[in-house]
Amino acid sequence: MGKLKEECGVFGIISTETSELAADVYLGLFALQHRGQESCGIVVNDDGLFTSHKDVGLVGEVFTREKLASLGSGNMAIGHVRYGTTGSGGVRNAQPIVVDHIKGRMALAHNGNLVNSVELRDELEMAGSIFHTTSDTEVIAYIITKERISTPSIEEAVSNAMKHIQGAYSIVLMSPTKMIAVRDPHGFRPLCYGIKADGSYVVASESCALDTVGAEFIRDIEPGEMLIFDAQGIRSDRRHCGELPRTLCVFEFIYFARPDSVIDGCSVHSARVRAGELLAKRHPADADIVIGVPDSGIDAAIGYSRMSGIPNDVGLIKNKYIGRTFIQPGQSSREDLVRIKLNPISSVVGGKRVVLIDDSIVRGTTSARIIKLLREAGALEIHMRVSAPPFRYPCYYGTDIDSPERLIANNYTIDEIRDILKVDSLGYLELEDAENLCGCLKGFCSACFNGKYPTSEPVKKGKKRFEYRISEARERENE
Repeated sequence: MGKLKEECGVFGIISTETSELAADVYLGLFALQHRGQESCGIVVNDDGLFTSHKDVGLVGEVFTREKLASLGSGNMAIGHVRYGTTGSGGVRNAQPIVVDHIKGRMALAHNGNLVNSVELRDELEMAGSIFHTTSDTEVIAYIITKERISTPSIEEAVSNAMKHIQGAYSIVLMSPTKMIAVRDPHGFRPLCYGIKADGSYVVASESCALDTVGAEFIRDIEPGEMLIFDAQGIRSDRRHCGELPRTLCVFEFIYFARPDSVIDGCSVHSARVRAGELLAKRHPADADIVIGVPDSGIDAAIGYSRMSGIPNDVGLIKNKYIGRTFIQPGQSSREDLVRIKLNPISSVVGGKRVVLIDDSIVRGTTSARIIKLLREAGALEIHMRVSAPPFRYPCYYGTDIDSPERLIANNYTIDEIRDILKVDSLGYLELEDAENLCGCLKGFCSACFNGKYPTSEPVKKGKKRFEYRISEARERENE
């Protein structure tokens, strides 16, 4: 559908009693499914015995009742949903990753992207490490394992590893006796924890996953903070806090996160409504109705309607059952896919001047098809408003914007984009407004809008930046 995709979501739980924790992880991953629909996995820890299952597909497809039962009982479990922004798809890159080493076992799930993963992998391979995946998550696992060999505890190994890995990482991992949650010093990606009525601690990428399993939200994990959960309870290691400026990805509030989540104290729904209000102030329109593109345009449409006084209505219906397994019968075009996923309500938009609210325009192809559908449904005018600034630069921290050439705003002016999309007017959220969606919460990464990266840029860029080794190896064999 031409939308941005976020890398993944993580979930973990530790209990004082042995029980079937895979069921809780399953529910938590369901709540985080929007963060990744490519693959998923669960690892259960029963007193150091790890049982895992992961595969390509949605949570409900991969984990049947039988598969969940096969994971058995334990006192800890972690899970992951993935959309890969580094490495190819397939089961080999599914997470969590399980590593056996001389001091025990470790399972790790990661949300984010490193900017120095290629250099680290080169160093590890030259030292004899053998990689089985093409994701930077395995790089993180190897760095931690390397540090674990010479440190007295897993938390010391993680802390030492944080001195080497650079970029975005929110991680939940298990050793035989501990569960650890850690967020990078910039705090690019969200991570929070809560507690269930039975005393079980739960860690998740978003608070909505805590709600799903009946856990009470305690707080967000701070940038640079590491939480260690074990039989003695919970303790916080803040030695890396404050090392770097906070740069939470602003697009978490615009699109990635679920609207019922709260991130770093800010309601996602409220931020999106505010985006709509700011759009109405900056880009008013003489129109009859405001509609939002499902799902993330809905909240901003509410805000635009409130501020402008133009009535808000449901003008587009989303088919919630298409999923990633939808198979096109015959040679259907991409336009047919848009029709299958979204359908306008003619009685709402017909004969009306419409304000259309969407969260972003990436390549512009999907937006153009939605606009065509509304024209065919009888819309007299279409005034498009976008609740994000124009995307002009690639992202290196966990989204799939890896090439500026594919970004319409990098190649055309706003007036030219308006003409390409065939709308009557076009207005984007201003960058300063995007950075003020959450009131007192400050410190965002807006690099995809302004090109100001909070870290160095990676040497090798693109989703498949590890794949080059295959061709290089073949060249060396032929020398």
